[in-house]
Amino acid sequence: MSLVNDLSLKGLSTNSKRALIKELKEAVRLEMAFQRDLKVAAKVLKAQNAQLRKEVAIAKARAKLEKLLAPVGSKAIKANRKPSKAVVVSGTAQV
Repeated sequence: MSLVNDLSLKGLSTNSKRALIKELKEAVRLEMAFQRDLKVAAKVLKAQNAQLRKEVAIAKARAKLEKLLAPVGSKAIKANRKPSKAVVVSGTAQV
């Protein structure tokens, strides 16, 4: 509204006032279209970022899964076995 307050409409003819209103309406329409386009662009960027984050998370999960499914060495297999039962040797206790 500052543009309207700055304008002096008293000295203008009716046709000039109509032309000015037409120009102002056009300026408002263009500004609204520009703001709408900005919102659409922001939505598209947000969706692209979300898709990228999903792809990164999937890649991390796949790498972790492949690491878990990778074959392990013979020493790791031996170390991962259950221990056998302890052998108790009976004998005389010394007191």
